[in-house]
Amino acid sequence: MNLLSAGPAPAETVPIFPLGTVLYPGMRLPLRIFEQRYMDMAKACLKHDSAFGVCLIREGAEVGAPAVPEPVGCLARMDDWDMATLGVLQVTAKGLERFRLVATRTTPSGLILGDIERFSVEGEVDAPDLAPCAAFVRKVVAALGPARFAQPLRYDDASWVGFRVAEILPLRMEAKQKLLELTDPAARLEILHRFLRERNLLA
Repeated sequence: MNLLSAGPAPAETVPIFPLGTVLYPGMRLPLRIFEQRYMDMAKACLKHDSAFGVCLIREGAEVGAPAVPEPVGCLARMDDWDMATLGVLQVTAKGLERFRLVATRTTPSGLILGDIERFSVEGEVDAPDLAPCAAFVRKVVAALGPARFAQPLRYDDASWVGFRVAEILPLRMEAKQKLLELTDPAARLEILHRFLRERNLLA
């Protein structure tokens, strides 16, 4: 087979769950699902152990008419679920790789399907702000308990630490979205380190 003439890989299609929050790689996200379109999505994902996409809402709301999602989101897989209340599915999802929406369409039920391109996984980089940011995350994990965070805890990984700081801090969702879209983990840590230092959140 001539790889040069094979053409681009076909786009990957996943269901999109627009939310009023930003999901980061390695983040645990509790979800309360009750709309039929998302109930059907969740059942299919659980049955096939498949991923869905979480995007911050740009326009619209979580409930009702399909919202307009931000073009960059994060794939998620359901770790566990429970239905203690009839008709309400409690799910804990874990963030995987980031993606960019190439195209979207809406099913008759109101579920958004997105053709996506995955971001490359961020590699190891020299990040001068890693140590103080990692120390901050360690303190928060110790205070909240490790069960609050997805395993493994990678304090020597600039990408993981940066996403955990962004997850923890009470930033505006627009700022959290920008941090998700950044592709340089050292630059992300530099921004977050400056925020922590300005608010005296570092030891």
